[in-house]
Amino acid sequence: MNPVTGLSLGRIIIGAASVANPAMVTKAFGLDVEANPQTTFMTRLFGAREIALGAATLVASGRGRTGLVLLGVGVDGADAYAGYVGPKADGIDPKAGMLMTGVAGGAVLSGLVGLLARGGSQAAKATKATTSASKKAAKKASKKAGTK
Repeated sequence: MNPVTGLSLGRIIIGAASVANPAMVTKAFGLDVEANPQTTFMTRLFGAREIALGAATLVASGRGRTGLVLLGVGVDGADAYAGYVGPKADGIDPKAGMLMTGVAGGAVLSGLVGLLARGGSQAAKATKATTSASKKAAKKASKKAGTK
């Protein structure tokens, strides 16, 4: 499966879970819902963002899809940073911060790999087309040279 498609589907799944059962997702990320019940509200917002970004990326194509993947890389990078500074800046459990940083960092890598794979396949197509055109031109030149 293409990394961008997998990442987009993952966004939709985690987003849907975050909207449907925010307390479960919040706890899965290592945050204390009982100590801060407002976290479920923020988790729903996170879920809506993930659903929107995942769905938009799935249906987009060309430069639009590339732009959405780059947007996702930026968002995931910001999430990784939040997980990194969270233990000191916000008092979250260090293990929760590491988990969030790891998950978001993995999403950044998946997005970048998807962009590289997409660029690589486009480069491969261009190379194949160029090679094919070169062969045809050489064959035509060879025929022309043989008749003169």
